[in-house]
Amino acid sequence: MSLFRTKPIEDSLADADEPGRRLKRSLTTWDLMIMGVAVAVGAGIFSVGAKAAADFSGPAVTLSFVLAALTCALAIMCYAEFATAIPVAGSAYVFTYATMGELVAWIIGWNLILELFTAAAVIAKYWGIYLSEVFRLIGWDVPATIDLGPVDLTWGPLLIVAVFTVLLVMGTKLSAQVSNVFTLIKIGVVLFVIVAGFFYVKAENYTPFIPDSVPTGGTGAESVMQQSLFSFLTGAAPAQYGALGVFAGAAIVFFAFIGFDVVATSAEEVKDPGKTLPRGIFAGLAVVTLLYIGVSLALTGMVSYTDLAAAEAPNLATAFSLVGNTWAAQVIAIGSLIGLTTVIMVLLMGLARVVLAMSRDGLLPRSLSRTSDKHATPARLQILCGTLVALVAGFTQVDVLEEMINIGTLSAFVVVSLGVLVLRRKRPDLKPSFRVPFGPVLPVLSALLCLYLMANLAVETWIYFAGWLLIGFLVYFAYGQRNSRMNEKFAEVRQAERDERADRLAREQGSSATEA
Repeated sequence: MSLFRTKPIEDSLADADEPGRRLKRSLTTWDLMIMGVAVAVGAGIFSVGAKAAADFSGPAVTLSFVLAALTCALAIMCYAEFATAIPVAGSAYVFTYATMGELVAWIIGWNLILELFTAAAVIAKYWGIYLSEVFRLIGWDVPATIDLGPVDLTWGPLLIVAVFTVLLVMGTKLSAQVSNVFTLIKIGVVLFVIVAGFFYVKAENYTPFIPDSVPTGGTGAESVMQQSLFSFLTGAAPAQYGALGVFAGAAIVFFAFIGFDVVATSAEEVKDPGKTLPRGIFAGLAVVTLLYIGVSLALTGMVSYTDLAAAEAPNLATAFSLVGNTWAAQVIAIGSLIGLTTVIMVLLMGLARVVLAMSRDGLLPRSLSRTSDKHATPARLQILCGTLVALVAGFTQVDVLEEMINIGTLSAFVVVSLGVLVLRRKRPDLKPSFRVPFGPVLPVLSALLCLYLMANLAVETWIYFAGWLLIGFLVYFAYGQRNSRMNEKFAEVRQAERDERADRLAREQGSSATEA
């Protein structure tokens, strides 16, 4: 049963106030809203919708975005209830530790590391590629990679990760201020692209809004690996479009909404978290949803989804090229570069905060949870995270693991959604400033929607995910369980119980001897 021991909320709050391991509360509602937009609106706003429209949803990709946003909103409500009840760093990991026990918390923390590390590395790699594209557009021939003999180095990720690692070490508020500037610029770029796109919209391109389902025709082992887990388990033939295509598209575009759980990791650095967290998170989600709906309507109205499907790598620039507008590619390339910049910063911060929380509990080395006396940031840990992300992004083809980001996020969403119900039952005395409405209905609906989106991810993704979980179990049983601070407390309690039994037995024996 020690595997499922829970950590008292009071202990989590006390650990967050431990000298040498505490963070500074400096973020406002505005900072959180911009942080949500910063992490969710990246280069994907110009590509993920086009891919989903071309391969899965057709013009109904707008519905896919709405479904993904609804799923995210339900899950974020659960995060907000937890975060106002337990306003410390660590997000879903801390919430799970307080409700479902150490082993489940470890799994969720391990999955969050997967989500944030992979996302940061993938996006840093894309940033380097987009930087070279911008250079090419202005007439500079700067290759994205450098040949180092046995390996190729993508140098862009090293540059951007190094810059934001330094900023994050210097202070969360400073990093947020820099991010705010970049985020406002990229919102302006996105709005400009949407308005420009609507000048080319033709009503007939929205018909049929939900195209008829058609079989993909794929065969062989590769087709089996690429089909959704839902199709694999039910025996349904892999297909495109139709009603199921809208859901499959939602599973793909959900990538556009990852990051709002990262905002919850900043709970320990927020002023007045009871009010600030819910307002900031929901305001950010509303802005992001409106931007994505605008982009998807402009995209599918400009050109037919069949033309997008015929393109080698469909994106918004493809749509502008098809209507004869070539200058838009330059704007989109610059917008993509700016968009990715802030995403990397928020992901690096979130990664460090999750590892910080796990190391406070001893599940990872305690030395990682030390914070800087001068800046009140986990400087040592932030540098370590930045170095590893930069190396993986610079020297590997990490982009092949994109869907691992989605499955890591969705698994955390499922557990947090169900964890709200457990928290209410175990700690009815808690009165968080935000509660998910309609009792257990919305948390259960959130968990079911997230599970369904997970089932629409590829079989290959699930196999990789199973391998990651296996590694996580090995690390936990080899290191985490033995070094857990809860394990130490558990051992102390057991020892005290043994001592008490021994004393009681000695007294009973002494009493018996006296009577004799």
